[in-house]
Amino acid sequence: MRRVAVTGLGVISPLGNSVDALWHAALAGHSGIRPFASPFAHRLAAPLAATAQFEGSAFFDPPKLRMLDRVSQFALFAAQQAIDDAGHALRGVDRGRAGVFIGTGMGSSLTLDEGYKTLYGDASDRIKPYTVLMGMHNAPAAWIGIEHDLRGPNLTYSTACSSSAVAVGEAWLRIAGGNLDVAVAGGAEAPLSFGSMKAWEALHTLAAVDADDPSTSCKPFAKNRSGMVLGEGAAVVILEPWDRAVERGAPIHGELLGYGLATDTGHITRPSVSGQVAAMRAGLASAGLDAAAVDAINAHATGTQANDAVETAAIKAVFGARAMQIPVSATKAMHGHLLGAAGALEFVLTLLALRHSTALPTMHLQLRDPDCDLDCVPNAARPGLALHTMLSHSFAFGGTNAVLVARSAR
Repeated sequence: MRRVAVTGLGVISPLGNSVDALWHAALAGHSGIRPFASPFAHRLAAPLAATAQFEGSAFFDPPKLRMLDRVSQFALFAAQQAIDDAGHALRGVDRGRAGVFIGTGMGSSLTLDEGYKTLYGDASDRIKPYTVLMGMHNAPAAWIGIEHDLRGPNLTYSTACSSSAVAVGEAWLRIAGGNLDVAVAGGAEAPLSFGSMKAWEALHTLAAVDADDPSTSCKPFAKNRSGMVLGEGAAVVILEPWDRAVERGAPIHGELLGYGLATDTGHITRPSVSGQVAAMRAGLASAGLDAAAVDAINAHATGTQANDAVETAAIKAVFGARAMQIPVSATKAMHGHLLGAAGALEFVLTLLALRHSTALPTMHLQLRDPDCDLDCVPNAARPGLALHTMLSHSFAFGGTNAVLVARSAR
């Protein structure tokens, strides 16, 4: 197995559309969650969302834009950013040994919602001619491959909230195993359509609006947490063999050491301690590490009652008494839940935390929950830590649990 370097990062997020903007907003504890400005907001029980400030018309010509759902726009923008950041990662590479691995949970929700409204709501047969091309779940990955002439594997993963963590992990397997020389990996999500938001509302998993400050409505690990807030965006990383990255003098943001995958089979939405424990242990085993090597964790921590307590118990089961000394960050309090793109965005934040030796804050944690009694880095970032190895957790409806193991480039 070859060592795998992360040489490029690209993001569109509720906290900003560059890696620097994302980092500084998260470091300061800023929230990208806000009242949702939409013509249908009055029909939502809790009109909140973590939206990305992005207009595709500023980046894509009109003929191309007509074929791109917002999710594909996000993916293309973040991929270009990551490729540029990687410093000519594609120069001289055999394009048959360069692949694309993208995760999405909801796919082209906006296109499908618009089509159904036209067909059923307006009783019209005038469906947009590119609806199928825009609505395919694999459209974001396909467009990246077309844009950059990447002729190796072009794969889309849809495992709900772990989709992009799975995409990054599967890309790592192929780079580490010698099958590919470059991988563009990550996730994209644009789920803020009326139909999607009402469907999530019907599950009773969304947060209530905080009457004092709507931006604080997502409260992971807090006693008064009431659910998650949907977000949108994309995160893409460039993976390549460590030796190749060093040889070409590429910027190295960190090393992807391992990838753990395990499945809950007890219930399609209810997480289990055993499933999350298995994913963490599988990640450590693939990295060849003992649990004592982990310095911090970026938790899945959605802000729902069930998930946060189960994840706390799982961390305790893996790390024993030492669990109470490990900083655990829950960044969804700030950027919301990007569903299929969440794992990749949180992996980027994990790499940045390692680079800056700083545990990011778990914001809005004023009321502590005795069932979530880890060191959750409450309300303020913690700089100056000796961080070398971190876990990034992604646990999903459907039971696919994924854990990425990252190490500092230092």
